[in-house]
Amino acid sequence: MSTLYIRLPSKAAADSLPADSAFDCQFALAADNGAIEREGSAALSQLGDAIAAAQRVVLLLAASDVTLLQIQVPPLSASRLKAALPNLVEEQLMSDPAECTLVAGPALEGMRTVAVVNRAWLEKIAHMTLALGARSIVALPLQLCLPYQPETVAAAIAEYGMSLDMDLAVRTSEQEGMGLSLLPELPEAGAQEALQTLCALVPQAAIALYVPQARVAAYQAAAVAAGQDERIALFADHWPHWITGIKSVPFNLAAGLGSAGGPGLRLQKWRWPLTLAALVLLVNIIGMNVEWLRMQREAGSLRAGMIQTYKSVYPNETAILDPIAQMRQKITVARHQAGQAAPDDFISLAAQFGEAWQSVMQGRTTPGIAALEYGERSLLVRLKPEGEPPTEAMQAALAARNLSLTPKDANVWQIRSTK
Repeated sequence: MSTLYIRLPSKAAADSLPADSAFDCQFALAADNGAIEREGSAALSQLGDAIAAAQRVVLLLAASDVTLLQIQVPPLSASRLKAALPNLVEEQLMSDPAECTLVAGPALEGMRTVAVVNRAWLEKIAHMTLALGARSIVALPLQLCLPYQPETVAAAIAEYGMSLDMDLAVRTSEQEGMGLSLLPELPEAGAQEALQTLCALVPQAAIALYVPQARVAAYQAAAVAAGQDERIALFADHWPHWITGIKSVPFNLAAGLGSAGGPGLRLQKWRWPLTLAALVLLVNIIGMNVEWLRMQREAGSLRAGMIQTYKSVYPNETAILDPIAQMRQKITVARHQAGQAAPDDFISLAAQFGEAWQSVMQGRTTPGIAALEYGERSLLVRLKPEGEPPTEAMQAALAARNLSLTPKDANVWQIRSTK
């Protein structure tokens, strides 16, 4: 799984460009093991292929765009902490908290680090990245991505192309850092002014300073001229130390945007499969409705035919609700009037049961029959509680006579006709 790291210029530097110009970003495409596969500098709009190919996009926000506040927060749930953050940081901000994205880090000795960034700027960058095909976005403050070493302040200076804009990032502790946008009066004095500002922010501690590789000599000369060459250790800026530092950042500023910072539903590549699925579903729905209408008409024709047949046999019958059931009832009544017994009459059930009982009980004396009861077109046989009832043998014998046996209790059988 590859990750694309994008180091963004500050909002001030981007705003200083002409309206038709795009700001350049430093980027690196790295594998899971941290190996750099590709790196360079390009406008964000030109990174569409790299963004779409990466499983995750990490945006490094300029340190001057992110304010880190240390506040004391009572124990609160995640939802309550999110609702309380604007009130907790309001007095420390010069802007309206409603215009900012606020994300709190984990509690450390009763204190929390709260990252604050302009919401409109972060949403603009997030929407641009998502529009280019990003699957997952992580936004981090640049100052906390610097390598942390106890008793040493880490700092980095970024210079934006041919302009005079510079961005200074400083990490003073594990959870604290700051950033400033610099605008030197003369390009040749940029390194000197940047070091003066850095020394003013960090007056005593040792400093590990990362600068563009092409400018290491210029900053080394400025450090010697300022007499700070022993306190400031200069290193060429490169991606591996940023990737290592990113792993320790405890929060994601993109999460503070809510749904606006999440990847949208990318339906473009699913357009034809979804269209085909919709057409298949439509054809099936139409086919099912046509079949249902055909079967409904067929059922209506069959019922009309049965009613016509019933009326032809019984012309005096006026109420016809269920012609099949009523015809069966009429046939049963006619058989009774002709002296024929129905298969589920008491006499028929008792006679068939008696024949089966005699065939099964040959050579046996137990159990005996205690009582016979008839009701609901079934014969209820109660056996005497002596001996083992020959249930299976009786079921086989009755099945040959179109009768079924259902045990209702240990010594009770229910006999029904299966005709």
